[in-house]
Amino acid sequence: MYGLKRLFQIGFAVCAYLLWWLLVHLHLWRPTVTPAQRLCRTVERLGTTFVKLGQGLSLHRDLLPDEYIRALQSLQDHVASFPGEAARREVELALGKPIAELFAEFDTRPLAAASIAQVHKARLHDGRQVVVKIRRPYIKAEIDRDMRLLRGVLSVLLAMLPRLRRYEPLTLVDEIWANLRKETDFRREARNTLRFAEAFRGSETVHVPAVIDELYSESVLVQEMSGGRRVDDPTLCAEGPRLAQALVEAYLQQLFVMGVFHGDPHPGNLFIMDDGKICFHDFGIVGALDPATRRNLAAFLLAFVHQDSEWMLDAALDLGLLAGVMDRAEFRQGLQEVIQDYAGLPLKEWSLAEAFVRVARLGRGHNVRIPHSLLVLMRMLYLMENAVRDLDPDFNLLHSLLGKAEEVLSPSAGADLDAGLRRLHFEAASGARELPAELGAWIHRIRTKGVEMQIQHHGMEELEQHIARGSNRVALALVTLGLYIAASLLMQHSIGPRIGEMPALAAAGYALALWFTWRLARGISRSGKL
Repeated sequence: MYGLKRLFQIGFAVCAYLLWWLLVHLHLWRPTVTPAQRLCRTVERLGTTFVKLGQGLSLHRDLLPDEYIRALQSLQDHVASFPGEAARREVELALGKPIAELFAEFDTRPLAAASIAQVHKARLHDGRQVVVKIRRPYIKAEIDRDMRLLRGVLSVLLAMLPRLRRYEPLTLVDEIWANLRKETDFRREARNTLRFAEAFRGSETVHVPAVIDELYSESVLVQEMSGGRRVDDPTLCAEGPRLAQALVEAYLQQLFVMGVFHGDPHPGNLFIMDDGKICFHDFGIVGALDPATRRNLAAFLLAFVHQDSEWMLDAALDLGLLAGVMDRAEFRQGLQEVIQDYAGLPLKEWSLAEAFVRVARLGRGHNVRIPHSLLVLMRMLYLMENAVRDLDPDFNLLHSLLGKAEEVLSPSAGADLDAGLRRLHFEAASGARELPAELGAWIHRIRTKGVEMQIQHHGMEELEQHIARGSNRVALALVTLGLYIAASLLMQHSIGPRIGEMPALAAAGYALALWFTWRLARGISRSGKL
């Protein structure tokens, strides 16, 4: 019964928002709030799962306008804490021991509460102060239930409004659902934290709070307590340039050496400790870049700085920011416009995050699905750039990134080479690095499978689409004709129950046939061809 009530609540909220948006779009309703603000209010009313869904949607700068991104990023987890005794039970159940055996002290009053978990202070038997992150009881089941219901509502809407399919809403929901499942598994966060703690062990500028061995599970995570001043604290002005350099170097290490990076560097997750180190908190969102993606990222950065639109287009394709089948001239023109907008600005005012988003948005309408790792990268770049500018408004971020990119691509490339030689050197170095492995794999395929040839016809996609569309119309016309004939036979022989003077089955057949007829007529009228 509760599931049916929740389904109605979700369906009503989604349909009400779409109807409101349509009325506003048609100028039939004068709104008092923006569509983005209305969406956020709808999301907040639907509760925890939908707040997390909204926060997940805020990663998609490639799909949503800036006003929606800002509104969704402002969503806060306005959730009351759950009782301390329930927290104790969750810890004992997850770690398999009584609280007294695990901790010398455990504060039942939460230090902080959010939608997924809440945090409690505690002290280990060896005297170390720790924080205990405890997942909300039943939150995982609640997320799964709500996301299934949302998928059901969207499936019905897609059947009624086929035009929405081009936005691939079900794929988007599935992606966010999968990431929410990862976020609710604290074992994954613990592994991420351990990896970063090991990578920055002994660092003079970065600190990662240690995970306490054997004191973590799917629903509980125990870490050493650490804190300090938030990275946006105005009292840090005097140390700003040093801290900005340290933060950028930490991310260069993560992006181009480790291949994994902290994906959520907002001010609440970055603290400056008393010894001057930058403390990274919350490794629930982590991005990963394989070696090829790192090289492509470095190539994109170099192409952007050197204002080479052709190289930038190839790098964007290799990264997955744009689709593989496209009008290159159209996209090259769009990239040239991006480059020209930055050409007159000092290098320190250039924004790699903004350039990434503008390039990604060139693919809007071309069914481009950007990999999740790049969405996390775009979010990280925005937040990291903001943090750096809070610390030192005059910091030349792009200069630091550029130096590392040149090191990644071609250590021997000189600054005096022109753009063409720089690209030639990069492509030659990359090819030389990858050629032995590619040649070995090619010889192996010949030995095991023989020689295979593939012939591809380019430019045939539009013809294929026309043929498929015509076949669909013929099939639908035949089904429609069959329905008319069947309904007429049912009408003639008066078979089955009746609605007034008409057999119910015949009425249903005519109604469905008329619906298909309308769909056919609408499709033909839109194409302008019979």
